[in-house]
Amino acid sequence: MTSSSAPFPGLPPRIALSPSRAADFQQCPLLFRFRTIDKIPTRPAEVAVRGTLVHQVLEDLFDAPQVERTLDLAKELLQPAWTKVLEQSPDSLYVVQPEAEFIPGESHSQVTATDVEVKAWAEDAIPLLEAYFEVEDPTHLQPEAREMWLSVTSEGGTPMRGIVDRLDVAPDGRIRVVDYKSGKAPNPRFQDKALFQMKFYALMLWRQRGTLPTRLQLIYLKSKSLLTADPTEEEITNFEVQVDELWSEITEAAANQNFPPKESRLCDWCDFQAICPAKGGELPAYPVI
Repeated sequence: MTSSSAPFPGLPPRIALSPSRAADFQQCPLLFRFRTIDKIPTRPAEVAVRGTLVHQVLEDLFDAPQVERTLDLAKELLQPAWTKVLEQSPDSLYVVQPEAEFIPGESHSQVTATDVEVKAWAEDAIPLLEAYFEVEDPTHLQPEAREMWLSVTSEGGTPMRGIVDRLDVAPDGRIRVVDYKSGKAPNPRFQDKALFQMKFYALMLWRQRGTLPTRLQLIYLKSKSLLTADPTEEEITNFEVQVDELWSEITEAAANQNFPPKESRLCDWCDFQAICPAKGGELPAYPVI
């Protein structure tokens, strides 16, 4: 077992739990290890690039005076938004040669997205922007924050990090947390899973501000629908216990360098099958932290 100078043996220094990392561990502990500890790059997804582009446009839209926040302006913001995304996250704009086999951890022949692909992504984003204006009227909104970075520690000592898409604060102090999703709304059976992220944000804001958000709101652009929840202190207190228990499981797995694979239907879409022992692959050595 390798030694570690990090606060949590076996985990990278300054690591924290985020909604995506929590979801990874719950889905498959080995997936968490590959992404967070080994930090193995995965195949870029076009849908993710398009979603990032739409998020950037919706963030930039609120820079304009309220009366000017129109659909036409949103469309005009696509090209400058693309430039911002390229500057901020250049790695996300590489695409793997489609004819090449993708093997995690190995070098790959990569090319930048072509002008044709960029144009296609922008055109695909337009219906999502149109959908947004059917769901909300941004001329009536004045967010307190956009792309708000949160960093707190839970009552149980779990380091937590996250970025809130938008924070609305009413004159009477009520807080609404808003997150944009470029896909479709989940089946009712999976709504609790979808709201996990929002409860995570609610907990962080509560610990940071001392005020519990009144409304959690997910905007699903593909289906032009909203998923909302109004959390209670009891609910978020219980959720905090779950987060602390999850972090305890992660730190124990890291201390023992044991993140077992958890097979499910989602394995079919996993980029790490070639190195997953559950799929006949050879598990890489645990990295030296």
